[in-house]
Amino acid sequence: MNTDSEYETVDAPLAQAVRLREEKTPRAHEELVSLAARHPHDAAIAYQTAWSHDSLGFEAQAVPYYERALNGRGLAAQDRHGAFLGLGSTLRVLGRYAEAREVLGRGLSEFAQDAALRTFLAMTLYNLGESREAVRTLLLVSAATSRDPQVQAYRPAIEYYADRLDETE
Repeated sequence: MNTDSEYETVDAPLAQAVRLREEKTPRAHEELVSLAARHPHDAAIAYQTAWSHDSLGFEAQAVPYYERALNGRGLAAQDRHGAFLGLGSTLRVLGRYAEAREVLGRGLSEFAQDAALRTFLAMTLYNLGESREAVRTLLLVSAATSRDPQVQAYRPAIEYYADRLDETE
């Protein structure tokens, strides 16, 4: 576990590396990897390092950092949400659909109605051959989050039929 003095020495370099990543400076990735090697138990560093790998197209290398972030302590709720989303979507892209489903499900147990997690779960369900549940999930997300007045006017019907896709009169 990090001590207060360790946080003081880690916070500034991490903030600098994140700023460089946000500015798309190539050096950011190297700095994050170096920080992660020096502070293997720091969940925030692991999350930022995973994000860096992902944004550079190194999805497979991002996975252990996401896992480290989620298994660590002290990750802010917003970053924890991002780690669930990042890991779940990365596993899906890698074709590891069952693992993606499990991670996204864990994320939804903490962030129950999150539209982004539910949307990535829908894509994963489609990849698993569960098209009906994927469409149902997307319909419910659309009904709950759309600002379109027509969608909102029909929201009760959309929600009703989301569970009755195969019914006919």
